[in-house]
Amino acid sequence: MPSSTEAIILARVNQKILAAGETLPRVTLQDGSQVQTGTVAAMLHNVALYNAASADARGEIERELELAIPTLAKIGLFALFSPAEWCSGSNPGRQFVGQKAQEYLAANK
Repeated sequence: MPSSTEAIILARVNQKILAAGETLPRVTLQDGSQVQTGTVAAMLHNVALYNAASADARGEIERELELAIPTLAKIGLFALFSPAEWCSGSNPGRQFVGQKAQEYLAANK
């Protein structure tokens, strides 16, 4: 799971999908861990930005996508759609998420 600093940064990243003045809560799962809501929506938004950006303009988007991986893994997204499925096809944003998920899951077995 993200550190408390990473969780704060992730919350800020997730805010960019909201209307002005809106906020997203952190929720507590049954195992007692907390996750930031809005992470899936922000990830989908960032995948679209990644796909539209030139390769040299993707740095910040890549950092934001990587920051979301632990939360996405925690909520089971990669059990529903495996990293290999994310890597298949021709969508570069999906491929990036799949690659980073594979790396994260391998390092956190």
